[in-house]
Amino acid sequence: MIHLGQINTLEILRETDHGIYLIDNEDNEVLLPNRYVPESFKIWDKLDVFVYLDNEERSVATTDMPYIMKGDFALLRCNQVTDYGAFLDWGLVKELFCPFKEQAFKMKPGGWYLVHCYLDEKTDRLVASSKTNRFLDNRELTVNQFDSVDLIVSHPSDIGMNVIVNKTHQGLIYKDNIFSDISVGDKLKGVVKKIRSGNKLDISLGQVGYRNIEPNAEQILKELQDNSGYLNLTDKSTPEAIKETLQMSKKNFKKAVGTLYKKRLIEIKPDGIYLV
Repeated sequence: MIHLGQINTLEILRETDHGIYLIDNEDNEVLLPNRYVPESFKIWDKLDVFVYLDNEERSVATTDMPYIMKGDFALLRCNQVTDYGAFLDWGLVKELFCPFKEQAFKMKPGGWYLVHCYLDEKTDRLVASSKTNRFLDNRELTVNQFDSVDLIVSHPSDIGMNVIVNKTHQGLIYKDNIFSDISVGDKLKGVVKKIRSGNKLDISLGQVGYRNIEPNAEQILKELQDNSGYLNLTDKSTPEAIKETLQMSKKNFKKAVGTLYKKRLIEIKPDGIYLV
């Protein structure tokens, strides 16, 4: 089956005046216009092509790769706005259409917008939507605490920056966890710092490497997160105080704190331990 909005690996079937026809393993055909035909080829050679609808609403293949594919999110520039909606530059000859009903805010020519690309089942056309949240779902999470994740910066909030997690979920990076300038559309690496009630995801930037932390260190991290990033414990605390708070010996406590400090996950101050 030939998939619209995706990369398809197809075989060259025959040559015509308009280009070459490609075929899949179910005998479906699509035209690759002359402008994209390689200088040298043989019948039954395989080509990787992107398939979409041309201006005549016919399936057509191209060897150009768009800035966004079906199911993806990307920051795109608006080229023009008509009575029907906005048209975005996605790197292909035919622009990507964004209907007015799919615009979170009215688009303007020259503006940049984070959009999701999907296949409109009614028209069988690829379209864009800047209402990105409706394509995200946190009801059933596919990530766990401390998992490494791919992020796309979505939009700012009063307490931080909203992010798209693994193209699937919504997440939030709090202001005090942002140490460099980030902008809408940036693609970053992060870690699931905490899962709050309602499956809300707190995200930390960078590769923290929690999976390599010993269990006692992981327990201290959890206690810090549950206590607003602070524990009133130091290496001068009594074994009884440490045991009451963390249910571990002072020896294990000091070892775990040393591990976290070396990984720059905590700060040690005279009055206690602080989460970085």
